[in-house]
Amino acid sequence: MIKELLSRWPVVKQIQTGSDGTGPEAWSERTRHLLPKTHDCEKTRSICPYCAVGCGQLIFHKDGKMVSIEGDPDSPISRGRLCPKGAATYQLHTHASRLKKVKYRRPYATEWEELDLDTAMQMIADRVWKTRDESFIEKNEQGEPVMHTIAMAHLGGATLDNEENYLIKKLFAGGLGMSCISNQARI
Repeated sequence: MIKELLSRWPVVKQIQTGSDGTGPEAWSERTRHLLPKTHDCEKTRSICPYCAVGCGQLIFHKDGKMVSIEGDPDSPISRGRLCPKGAATYQLHTHASRLKKVKYRRPYATEWEELDLDTAMQMIADRVWKTRDESFIEKNEQGEPVMHTIAMAHLGGATLDNEENYLIKKLFAGGLGMSCISNQARI
């Protein structure tokens, strides 16, 4: 009885096999049959949203719910690895404190109010157009055409690709006349 009990003890198994104690010698009946939480999930390939590196991610989902986000070992860029921010992408989507509505605090207000997305987008568009109308300069003091405004700026994010940056430059510089355009990746 004692010999059988001792033979199941991980330390004794480790001594008998000469192993390091991290393999089958340390398994119990319960751990021997454990499966990963993603074993019966569907998976979708994606790209991390945090920076312009473009690390590959696998999104595991089951019954319409996200189960896990992990690095994609088939990604030629990240080969299954994620930085701490990329590894926390699951919490970005599922955290209980994640904001899901547009919050707005009016000037001099002490409380935030919720706005629907259409209202918030219209407020932004109205303010951009009003600023452009009030500050657009067609000619400088010498009468030379400048066709710009310096009353507003655009700061792009590091996840924008070349095509998106090209369109931003065309819209904001060419369409609105903004001359202050930069990108967070440069900073």
